[in-house]
Amino acid sequence: MPVLTIDPVLKQKCPRVALGLITAYVTVHENSPALFDEMQLCEAHILQLPDPRSVLESSKILATRSGYKALGKDPARYRGSAEALLRRIISSKHFPQINTVVDIINLVSVETRLSIGLYNLAYVKGDITFRAGRAGETYKGIGKYDLNLEDLPVFSDEQGPHGSPTSDSERTMVTLATKNVAAILISFGGEEGLQSACERTASLFSQYAGGTNTSIEIVR
Repeated sequence: MPVLTIDPVLKQKCPRVALGLITAYVTVHENSPALFDEMQLCEAHILQLPDPRSVLESSKILATRSGYKALGKDPARYRGSAEALLRRIISSKHFPQINTVVDIINLVSVETRLSIGLYNLAYVKGDITFRAGRAGETYKGIGKYDLNLEDLPVFSDEQGPHGSPTSDSERTMVTLATKNVAAILISFGGEEGLQSACERTASLFSQYAGGTNTSIEIVR
């Protein structure tokens, strides 16, 4: 399994950042009716709040925005995936449905307000570093155009960046053929609640994707 570290330069600019790493062997399915029910309940809970838009001002969302600003990236233009999902839900556009493992990650991200990277470990080469993107670095985001990675927080292996709290790359995306995954929960506001969020992710992997050999690590 890859070793996950936080680059000291990023840590200096974002001193409270902490990561939760979950690895597991999974069986990816197209969908799960029971998981879909959980996603619908999560949506309903948010939409029934007196002011659904208040979720966009949660401490974890605000911490992610502050982290982006500290690295030099405009959080209004480059949003963390948790905020993007929440904005989608409060606009009544519903969760996207991709496959069971991706859907689990999206559900936990909305529940916890934490952006989460998800990677097919068959295509991750060597260890992973969480660092700021460098000038000229790009990759094709999943279902997106080439993403300008300069000053964006990114996950990088021996072949270069492959993920970000904004959008992961096509290179390491999870498909129905994926067997071994890493999910990385990104908290710019410290490690409070990170262990329980990892445990929630691991539980859903077990319940809806036959997750086995699961491990959890908190990286500071």
